[in-house]
Amino acid sequence: MRTPSPALALRQARLHLLEYGDCPSGSIDERLARSWRRSLEAGLSPTDRLAETEHASAGHLSHALACSHELLAHSLPVMEYLFEQVRHSQSMVVLADSRGMLINTLGDADFLDKAARAALTSGASWHEQHRGTNAIGTALAEASGVEVHGSEHFLERNGFLTCAAAPIKSASGELMGILDLSGDQRGRHPYTLGLVSTAACMIENRLLISACRRNIRLHLHAQLEGIGTVAEGIIALSEDGWIVGANRKGLDLLHLGWSDLGATPLARAIDVRLDELLSRHKRRPGQPTQVRLLNGNTLFAQVYAEQPALAAVPASGTDTTGTMQPDALARLDTGDLQWREAARKVRRVAGKPIPLLIQGESGVGKEFFARAAHDSGPRRDGPFVAINCAAVPENLIEAELFGYAPGAFTGARREGSVGRLREAHGGTLFLDEVGDMPQGMQSRLLRVLQERQVTPLGGGRPVEVDFTLICATHRNLREEADEGRFRSDLYYRINGLAVQLPPLRERSDFGVLTERLLASFNPESDIRLVPDLMAQLSRHAWPGNLRQYASVLRTASAMLDPHEEYIDWQHLPDDMREELGVLAQPALLPAFDDPSHNLQELSRVAIRQAMESSCGNISQAARRLGISRQTLYRKLNA
Repeated sequence: MRTPSPALALRQARLHLLEYGDCPSGSIDERLARSWRRSLEAGLSPTDRLAETEHASAGHLSHALACSHELLAHSLPVMEYLFEQVRHSQSMVVLADSRGMLINTLGDADFLDKAARAALTSGASWHEQHRGTNAIGTALAEASGVEVHGSEHFLERNGFLTCAAAPIKSASGELMGILDLSGDQRGRHPYTLGLVSTAACMIENRLLISACRRNIRLHLHAQLEGIGTVAEGIIALSEDGWIVGANRKGLDLLHLGWSDLGATPLARAIDVRLDELLSRHKRRPGQPTQVRLLNGNTLFAQVYAEQPALAAVPASGTDTTGTMQPDALARLDTGDLQWREAARKVRRVAGKPIPLLIQGESGVGKEFFARAAHDSGPRRDGPFVAINCAAVPENLIEAELFGYAPGAFTGARREGSVGRLREAHGGTLFLDEVGDMPQGMQSRLLRVLQERQVTPLGGGRPVEVDFTLICATHRNLREEADEGRFRSDLYYRINGLAVQLPPLRERSDFGVLTERLLASFNPESDIRLVPDLMAQLSRHAWPGNLRQYASVLRTASAMLDPHEEYIDWQHLPDDMREELGVLAQPALLPAFDDPSHNLQELSRVAIRQAMESSCGNISQAARRLGISRQTLYRKLNA
């Protein structure tokens, strides 16, 4: 159903179906013909109107949302991204569960009103048995991506729509839901189904990585550059090397099917043992390796594994405990491509006399990255000495860095000080906020880097030093140098390799980062965010980046009662709720010009909007309406 059937052929096929119960062979797309037959067998007629029973009650919707929590959590960011691509095009993005019930919608406001009249709202069932041929219900029935345009819909009242839908499958191949893009049939675009299918793949990959985070994973692609993209294949492995989960691309690359999961060892698909793959991963952590399939074709494979999975697998190239360890950069990697590319570059210069300059906004984790770079390199057993150039008073920074002889100045320690530069000998010196270093100190630091010797204040013989240099700054040092605020010769000396860490608002791994942070704050519990809060937080600008976000989650975790497993709005600090409050407001109520719409009707509309904007969360909807949960339950059941 990629192209609409000619109008005449559709009319003739429909008349034949209604008269004889079937469509003439070859007259229309075979999948469309099958769907029309199923619709007719369900007792539907093209002129049917909607029945109230086809829409879930508030209680049933709330239950469905709870059952689809994982699906919602990983789908919402992708739905928002997809909607941004089609905004102002008279369309909407829809998520349905495995039974065809709509559980979330995003769309242009004017089209949402029109769609609501056709029951394209949360809680409505779009199973073929209830709505006849439609993209959501037919994608469920066919278990594949479909497009239904205009009069291809079985019910005539849905003929104003053009819809494309794709199934969302779990790591084990279970159908979890349907992603749909619906719009006015006059605005049909030939690439809509491809766009929706790609978005569904993004959701599937997020679900797989979350579900298999304790498994060893192989990310596969025929090209090196394809690793980390939406086109990569992913397979999850048990500790003894059996394939237990995958995405569709991963199965295709290995020429497997869903039925092979749990019944196929890795060695039956790839001509390499698992312990050899893990050994390569230890020797070159974070670096893709080339593997050969049993049919002779080659793929690139990237190994990912959490510590428990690696510790349980015996392999060659083990550490002193007999278990393999991912390097420190790999342990920090949560999937963002910009961050991963920075780590890849850093690994290439590890052990080489090349200074590293880490750039990025305040709070993005530059010191964590620097420490991980040190711990991933050959000097990991040496000291890691960090000094914040912006935090040390200007009159003390020289003594702090270079040390001083006994009695060098008033207030100096009797025994003197070796200084941080000498403390870093044999390891790594990390100069945070190096752009704030006074210019006088810049000259002395440049001399040390050139001569590899340190002379303490107050005299004494020069002492040779040997360290890896890592610097970090939130400033644009090139501009600072051009404007004379930073020595250009020092800039070129410390800028051996410059990497840029992305701000939190640009990272693609927000969900995984959130899980990692929550796990660190709640090691004994599996704490999650409710989906709509997660969506709001992922859209926030986060001027303080990871430092700010971690602080918010740490405080919210402390606010949880012992029995609570989900962080909701009431757990956030007051100032954070205020910051997010503008984004979290429900849509304005429509104006009623007709006097027949009384206060009861206004109340009904307000409740419906609050429930939809709260994704069916009773507590949150009640807070938005300013009423108690009991009052809201009473009004919903009235």
